[in-house]
Amino acid sequence: MYKHTIPSSAARPLLVRALLAAAVWAAASASPAWAQADAKLVPAQSDIQFTSRQMGVPVDGKFRKFDAQVAFDPKKPETARIGLTIDLASISLGAPESEAEVVKPLWFNTAKFPQASFQSTTVKPTGAGKFDVAGKLTIKGQARDVVVPVALAQAGGTTTATGAFTIKRGDFKIGEGEWADTSMVANDVQVKFKLQLTGIGAL
Repeated sequence: MYKHTIPSSAARPLLVRALLAAAVWAAASASPAWAQADAKLVPAQSDIQFTSRQMGVPVDGKFRKFDAQVAFDPKKPETARIGLTIDLASISLGAPESEAEVVKPLWFNTAKFPQASFQSTTVKPTGAGKFDVAGKLTIKGQARDVVVPVALAQAGGTTTATGAFTIKRGDFKIGEGEWADTSMVANDVQVKFKLQLTGIGAL
């Protein structure tokens, strides 16, 4: 009959070290791309802006707080992993009353959903310094597939990623109830970004 034995006190340190080594190896094997994620965002030189339309009039805004997690080798774009998180309560519209309104439940509901996020699934080159980054964009608990065209430029040891794409606010329940009507606030929202990064290899 099988008998379970408890390791002796002398053997326990060896067992603990073996288990720790196995855990470290498993973590490194599970996410090799992130182990090389040495790119760093330069917040002061980066921005995320958007333009919506209210009764046909463009309304511009931006987010003041966001972060990027990037593992990207320009020579091997297919191995890239790119993540982005945005603090939705950091929205800036140039009007305090509007900023106080859009964080409420009918709009971003930041008390329940404080962040928006993007996680890449594939990165494909489309030209010199240009890539299509496909992934999941999640806002207000709603995840949607998006493809973001990105252009890279390098100077002075930094890499600047720029791009623009359009989302449908209705897909993310941004503006519920009476605000779901797109005749007053348009459904299309254009997003533009500039992310300056350090630690990316030469194109």
